[in-house]
Amino acid sequence: MDFKLPDLGEGITEGEVLKWLVKEGDQINEDQPIVEVMTDKVNVQIPSPRGGRVTMILVKEGDIAKVGQTILVIDDGTGGAPTATSVAPPEQAPAKAAAKVQQAAPLPVPSVLATPATRKLARELGVDITKVHGSGPQGRVTDDDIKSASRPALKAVAIQEPRLAGGGQKEEVVPLRGLRRTISDRMAKSLRTTAQVTHVDEADVTELVLLREALKGSAEKRGVRLTYLPFIIKALVPALKEFPYVNSSLDEQAGNIALKKYYNIGVATDTEQGLVVPVVKDVDRKDIFELAGEITKLSEKARIGQLSLDDVRGATFTITNVGAIGGLFATPIINLPEVAILGLHKIAKRPVVRDGNIEIRDTTYLSLSFDHRVMDGAYAARFTSRLIETIQDTKKLLAEVL
Repeated sequence: MDFKLPDLGEGITEGEVLKWLVKEGDQINEDQPIVEVMTDKVNVQIPSPRGGRVTMILVKEGDIAKVGQTILVIDDGTGGAPTATSVAPPEQAPAKAAAKVQQAAPLPVPSVLATPATRKLARELGVDITKVHGSGPQGRVTDDDIKSASRPALKAVAIQEPRLAGGGQKEEVVPLRGLRRTISDRMAKSLRTTAQVTHVDEADVTELVLLREALKGSAEKRGVRLTYLPFIIKALVPALKEFPYVNSSLDEQAGNIALKKYYNIGVATDTEQGLVVPVVKDVDRKDIFELAGEITKLSEKARIGQLSLDDVRGATFTITNVGAIGGLFATPIINLPEVAILGLHKIAKRPVVRDGNIEIRDTTYLSLSFDHRVMDGAYAARFTSRLIETIQDTKKLLAEVL
């Protein structure tokens, strides 16, 4: 039987084969995990629907497979043999697999072997794909080939690797794969396809610092660690309701902007493998103690690599918090298909002029990156001002957080 990459969730069209858990010739059982695939920044182990013997593995570790593409052939005792439809098209199938399928009918070969996505990338970057030498199987043109062709001055030149005394090398080559490749593709696509602008403002969080300190005891009784993040998330809700275009997504093909009437906040989380964004759902319906517990739970799952697809799907707006690390402020990149992202930064004591007098106050900088195609700078500035107004007003903030 042909084992095709299954549909792993709404909107997912492909996944990277991270690790094969079986090899050719292995006897496997029904429901036995056979392959680990990465998609949408989470790893998923896919089980076999049948028992039998693995006869062919058609996709190598590190390669991208499309949903519906045959990635494995299993002899399940039914007597069926692989056919032309069980092998990926010429631009995807490894040469080894093609050689094993003796009865496969010849397929028409286009003048340039490339996936539709690669052809689209070539059009976006202004590259004539017919003049690009393909480095993939059977001369297939890959995304990397297109990117290299668009930056001829940056093409690598083969030179003798410099060496240190004792035979050591000055460079270490690390494959771009797994989560790092996912981040690379998503961030590059975000910058390539949106008109990103960053608006920066300053918030006086002196009252917020005092409020958090006053509520830490209540949080500890509930067994949760109370950070500033739940307060900021709750303060976002009235601002997002008043400025709905910040909580939206753009469908460029349909020419529509979807204004979301629900509030799911993605929380960018630093892990050893890279940045992932678990999503806290329906934040408008939860108090800060519930949010604090959920954030802690999702962050822990992220760090040990146990996030599910549902944990990273459905965000309407994202927060990235680098305050604990340091720095003044940054310009975060929008997490598609959202249209805005908020950067939170270090809280520090700074001199502030109030009523003509200089006072030492706790302040922080907020960075809002937004898609200028969806909203103008004035709209983004008003949204940020509304957010700061709630953060700085203890009565308004208490009404939101409890």
